[in-house]
Amino acid sequence: MTSIIDYDAGNLRSVAKALEALGEEALVTRDRDQILGADRVILPGVGAFGDAMARLSQYGLADVVREAAASGKPFLGICLGLQLLFGSSEESPGAEGLGVFPGRILRIPDGAGLKIPHMGWNSLEITEGSRLFAGIPQGSFVYFVHSYYLKAEDEDIVAASTEYSVRIHAAVERGNVCACQFHPEKSGDVGLRILRNFLAM
Repeated sequence: MTSIIDYDAGNLRSVAKALEALGEEALVTRDRDQILGADRVILPGVGAFGDAMARLSQYGLADVVREAAASGKPFLGICLGLQLLFGSSEESPGAEGLGVFPGRILRIPDGAGLKIPHMGWNSLEITEGSRLFAGIPQGSFVYFVHSYYLKAEDEDIVAASTEYSVRIHAAVERGNVCACQFHPEKSGDVGLRILRNFLAM
């Protein structure tokens, strides 16, 4: 069973439906015992960094997320859920992130002919040996919706990158904790394969 952390973050049901399509029981919850008792945990999210951290704190979930990430069980952050795992974001100066990984969330710089937010399909440069992307070909396309991007401090955790005005660290992976800036639940067969890989961890 996979727990999907509920902090009023938006795309919870689409993530749950994608898991159910793969035959996985998905529980949307903000109950600490249900989160920490699950086989796997997903932190999804759409919205603003500061607002999300405020809601996690309001519901008493910030420490629960850190505990789940440190537990050794498979943990996946999606979109804003990736960004929250880091220390801070230019989107919300003064708001402190979860600090699971070192790195910064920066605004995507303006580029000729490029729209911000970045909404659409981009190809991935996948790091060899990534478990999250096992069996997925280089250059596979996934779906992004974001105005801010990750610049990880430790390049060794970067599992995939993409280019959109700047080099974007599109996914990270270390031990049991994985996260992706894009939406696997909206990325067709490639996204379902990524979720299947996560369920197999």
